[in-house]
Amino acid sequence: METARVPRIERYEQAAVPPELRDRIRDLEEQAWPSADGGAAEGPAHDPALRPLVLVLVDRGTVVASLSVLTKELTHRGRSFVASGLSAVVTDRAERGRGHGHRLVTAAREAIRNSGADLGLFTCDPPLRGFYEKAGWRVLPGTTLVGGTPEAPFPSDRFDKVTLADFFTPRSVRYAETFEQARIELYPGEIDKLW
Repeated sequence: METARVPRIERYEQAAVPPELRDRIRDLEEQAWPSADGGAAEGPAHDPALRPLVLVLVDRGTVVASLSVLTKELTHRGRSFVASGLSAVVTDRAERGRGHGHRLVTAAREAIRNSGADLGLFTCDPPLRGFYEKAGWRVLPGTTLVGGTPEAPFPSDRFDKVTLADFFTPRSVRYAETFEQARIELYPGEIDKLW
């Protein structure tokens, strides 16, 4: 009897992603968000200051889904929190509908929980809201993430976005309500304007 093959999740710091996986991730991102240069741009995908952790789902030796977890400290209503967020969540078009994205997003949520971060925080397009909620994330009603920099802010309410979060430490749970109906000054920088 043949054993069912289960795709495996691999984790890498951004600088340690093997070149063949990095190329495949770039191809998947081009599928989802075509760039003017066709993905030929070199350099880090994410600002190294955000400590990018890359999660990939590998099936039969190829990446079928990937995402990055970015982390920074933010100040919200006079309190400092370590926040992590999901960025560049993508599944190969030919592999969608098989639960790969759900499995990877759920694993990322657990990775954030286990990292010591106070909370997870990111935005998505409204049609993806249910996808993230099924993976354990919750919507922060009326909340805007302000990306970019203090000198060049890039707020999520410029677009049709939903803010999602989860609170992992007792301190962040205690102040979770302050993140609803709020403008959260994330400021991840110029590379990852709104992670």
